[in-house]
Amino acid sequence: MSNYPTPPFKSQKQPVPGDQSKMDPYPDCGEKSYKGSGRMANKIALITGADSGIGRAVAIAFAREGADVAISYLDEHDDAKETARWVEEAGRQCILLPGDLADKAHCSAIVNDTVKKFGRIDVLVNNAAFQMTHETFEDIPDEEWVKTFDINITAMFRICKAALPSMPAGSSIINTSSVNSDSPSPSLLAYATTKGAIANFTAGLAQSLGPRGIRVNSVAPGPIWTPLIVSTMTEDDITHFGKNTPLGRPGQPVEVAPIYVLLASDEGSYISGTRYGVTGGKPIL
Repeated sequence: MSNYPTPPFKSQKQPVPGDQSKMDPYPDCGEKSYKGSGRMANKIALITGADSGIGRAVAIAFAREGADVAISYLDEHDDAKETARWVEEAGRQCILLPGDLADKAHCSAIVNDTVKKFGRIDVLVNNAAFQMTHETFEDIPDEEWVKTFDINITAMFRICKAALPSMPAGSSIINTSSVNSDSPSPSLLAYATTKGAIANFTAGLAQSLGPRGIRVNSVAPGPIWTPLIVSTMTEDDITHFGKNTPLGRPGQPVEVAPIYVLLASDEGSYISGTRYGVTGGKPIL
């Protein structure tokens, strides 16, 4: 077992959306540790929010398992280029797709660009998310509530709809939910509400697409050490992040990636409509 960092962490508040290269400790996305075994040979994957954090860990794992990867991200160009470097170092092709998923046209564009480059999409990972913390319900601005839904769940609907014509039987859709879908944090109410919606969207879509041979699942991470944390939470929350889990620490992105590999690979051929928790021991029901 790796000796992963435990809180307290040093003060390191960043502006949104956060820069992974400036985080201390630096998140482990499997750059030095993930070992592939050909479980996704020659598959094509589109991953949103893949510049850093969980998305980067999934991109690295997919590439080392044999997949070519399209990386969708907002504007964190340096982080995205670093992810692409690791994908290409694994001997796989990679394209970068910057832009705002709150824009309906961009949701279609990332799908079209992926299909234009690779011909199809075998694995779609809807991972991009936005969150902000607020002390009270009244502190949540209306425009922020709408933005959170646009990025976290409406974009997911649009991307799935655009991608389906290019997804053959045997394909897999994996949506990133959260432990907040089961145990919502009041300080993350907008985010938590979208994550509950994602869990239900996933369960319903799995039933709709089952006859086409397309599987749909969601992953519910607990506290994972990513740029989203240092750019959207309070200094105190950052310092003690992950302390209240049974394992007493936050998870590292590399610890989440293996469940995405299972759900994306043919080994998961009878797994659909389910939510998988990676929570450091905090139960989800």
